[in-house]
Amino acid sequence: MATGFFWYELMTTDLAAAEKFYPAVVGWTTQEFPQPDMRYVVVNAGGVGIGGLMTIPKEAAAMGAVPAWIGYIKANDIGKETDAVARAGGKVHRPPQDIPGVGSFSLVADPQGAMYMLLQPNGPDQPPAAPMTPGHVGWCELMAADWPKAFDFYSSLYGWTRAAAVEMGEMGTYQTFMQTGTQGGGMMNCPPNVPVNWGFYFVVEGIDAAADRVRSNGGQVLMGPHQVPGGQWIANCVDPQGAYFGLLSNAK
Repeated sequence: MATGFFWYELMTTDLAAAEKFYPAVVGWTTQEFPQPDMRYVVVNAGGVGIGGLMTIPKEAAAMGAVPAWIGYIKANDIGKETDAVARAGGKVHRPPQDIPGVGSFSLVADPQGAMYMLLQPNGPDQPPAAPMTPGHVGWCELMAADWPKAFDFYSSLYGWTRAAAVEMGEMGTYQTFMQTGTQGGGMMNCPPNVPVNWGFYFVVEGIDAAADRVRSNGGQVLMGPHQVPGGQWIANCVDPQGAYFGLLSNAK
């Protein structure tokens, strides 16, 4: 059965600043999730939790971790699926570990180094939001060293299928894909000086106004806003601590 990203987490150097920035830009509300050794802040869109904010753990910071968003792919058997990543040529950075009241997670990377999490939740499945619901993630994008090989990896493990391919001249092919029956992502080879990574686009109502909110709240718009094939609008941004994210809208 196909599975895909369903939770998104920001690790940052300034949690208090992130709590102000993202609600102002994306429109989220926040709530504390009790954890014994750290603060964890859940972000909600329309009353539904879509992700969380936390401070970069000390051990990760000591290894050079920088502010970044990371996505969680749902697992049905965390042990077997973590092992499968390694067998397929990926790397297990953190083996499965329980989070009381939440489930079991592991930190992994694909064979080209793009990191993501696996999570086997304890609770019942949450129905997916309709496409382009404000505040939810509307697009997942992989910058790969070799996107066809990356696609084969994710397809073999999670059942993803190819959708439309867009030829982008010197930039090569942008291959879109289906995660769980709906088109929700794309992948391409990295442009120069861009590291292998997953990026996530948050849905907003009106791209120009959202880009203005990024700037007025201390973030930067690196590229855009501009229209993409299909008629939607995007902007590529970083928050005040340097974490990359995207914005996606049906309207300018």
